[in-house]
Amino acid sequence: MITRRLKDFLASKLMLLATIFSGLVVFIVVLVLFQKSMPLLTTQPLTELLFSSLWYPWKGEFGFYAFIMGTLWVTILAMTLAVPPSLLMSLYLAEYAPIKIRGIIKPMVDLLAGIPSVVYGLWGVIFLVPLVRDYVAPIAGVTTTGYTVLSGGIVLAVMVFPTIISISDEVIGASPQEARQASIALGATKWQTVKYVVMRSTLPGIIAAIILGFGRAFGETMAVLMVVGNVAKVPSSIFDPAYPLTALIANNYGEMMSIPLYDSGLMLAALFLLLTVLLFNIVAGIMLAGIRRRYILG
Repeated sequence: MITRRLKDFLASKLMLLATIFSGLVVFIVVLVLFQKSMPLLTTQPLTELLFSSLWYPWKGEFGFYAFIMGTLWVTILAMTLAVPPSLLMSLYLAEYAPIKIRGIIKPMVDLLAGIPSVVYGLWGVIFLVPLVRDYVAPIAGVTTTGYTVLSGGIVLAVMVFPTIISISDEVIGASPQEARQASIALGATKWQTVKYVVMRSTLPGIIAAIILGFGRAFGETMAVLMVVGNVAKVPSSIFDPAYPLTALIANNYGEMMSIPLYDSGLMLAALFLLLTVLLFNIVAGIMLAGIRRRYILG
């Protein structure tokens, strides 16, 4: 009896330590990045760093505005392309798909989440870049190399499909069957029930799924780096190249580190990315927790 109680005690404490450590890792990473960013933060105001487009590290000028806008352009375009089909697909899987069809499509969606980002990037270079350059841009009357915001947005949209679909499917499936049955009993059609009962009741969870997808797209590196063009200027259209923060870090870290404050500038970019993604994940987690308490825990 004593041995079993001792094992239970040790196991619970070990799990507690593992949980605390996993939570501390995030704060340790934030602290290290902040410490590495301090040399630049002490020499230039934060407003100047965030809203200046002058990026001349050898002159000591570190303006992140063009990189921030490049990140936002690509991410917002990706979410614009990804959200409507993802929600329609999650509704189909949760409400309309037969069990056999669901059993085929759901593993395929999960497989998309496991494909390495470099494979998406190669697909973008081989297929999307020529498609945008030779077919899409001429329709719009634009001449481009194909390495554009549009190419990056399409690649990112495909990459965030699994996140939005999987979470939305889970949230919609958690909606109580009694509400569906009551709606149909009152004479509503299947689509009216989905639109006015299911969608309204699960809207916070769906928004959380979109937020998590946004965080995934915001922090993606390799695939975007390969297709977006990497030109440090603010895009004016989806056919312009861009230079997201993730690509800035991946392209330059380890090179030109002899330039004063260059390392600190890249660490500040990484800190901005981390805090933004962390914020989105916290908001999404809170909303999903509310959905679970409302429907799953009663």
